[in-house]
Amino acid sequence: MRIQFKYIIQIASVLMLLFIVAPMLGLIFTVKYPAMFETIKDKEVINSIRLTILISITATLISSIGAIPLAYLLARKNFIFKKIVLGIIDLPIVIPHSAAGIAILGVLSRDSLLGEFASKLGIDFVGNPIGIGIAMAFVSVPFLINSAKDGFISVPLEYEKMAQNLGASPLKVFFSISLPLAKRNIFSGLIMMFSRGLSEFGAVVIIAYYPMITPVLIFDRFNNFGLQYAKPAALLFIIVTLLIFIFLRYLSNKGLNAENK
Repeated sequence: MRIQFKYIIQIASVLMLLFIVAPMLGLIFTVKYPAMFETIKDKEVINSIRLTILISITATLISSIGAIPLAYLLARKNFIFKKIVLGIIDLPIVIPHSAAGIAILGVLSRDSLLGEFASKLGIDFVGNPIGIGIAMAFVSVPFLINSAKDGFISVPLEYEKMAQNLGASPLKVFFSISLPLAKRNIFSGLIMMFSRGLSEFGAVVIIAYYPMITPVLIFDRFNNFGLQYAKPAALLFIIVTLLIFIFLRYLSNKGLNAENK
């Protein structure tokens, strides 16, 4: 029975890996490489990828200012309606992202209070990188909050209490003990939020079709010119995002190995 179970696990694992890898391989082997080289030189595609990365990085870093303290609060404090708050945090993950885009548009449109106030300042969220960043952050910030929360929970509470008993302020305890010990989870959360923001389409396309981030550009090319024209842009974006993800994971693992030495 043990041998049979081992084979079941191996077969199931191989099938799942094939399920993930097969579409990527299908894309790689069906792209016409003259078209691929043209896409690499296409300024519209390159500028779109650059814009997507920049907005996602910015949205992630700005969101972390509020997300990390919230994660710490959820990890350390029990309060009324905490379960409701946890449910609210996960809401952007479970609702359709097109619906999320419409909900965001209701807050950011020129007819809303916030949109009207921003318009007086010369800011228009709709069709603007700021609106794109807000849409990206909305659908991806739960990954950062949940990962950071798990990191803070893993920090022994006794360490914080001991530091406070020795006279350290709560702020100093947070920055000298809680944050450093939870940083691996926080960094993983930042990576996941950034990566999720890169791939967002449904919410963004409601807020801003232009300027085109890459997921919208791929859809636009598929919708207007067909599958063969969209494939090279899709493959290039996958390669770029994969390289970024591998590099960030390398930095994360390198930091962990340095701590363990």
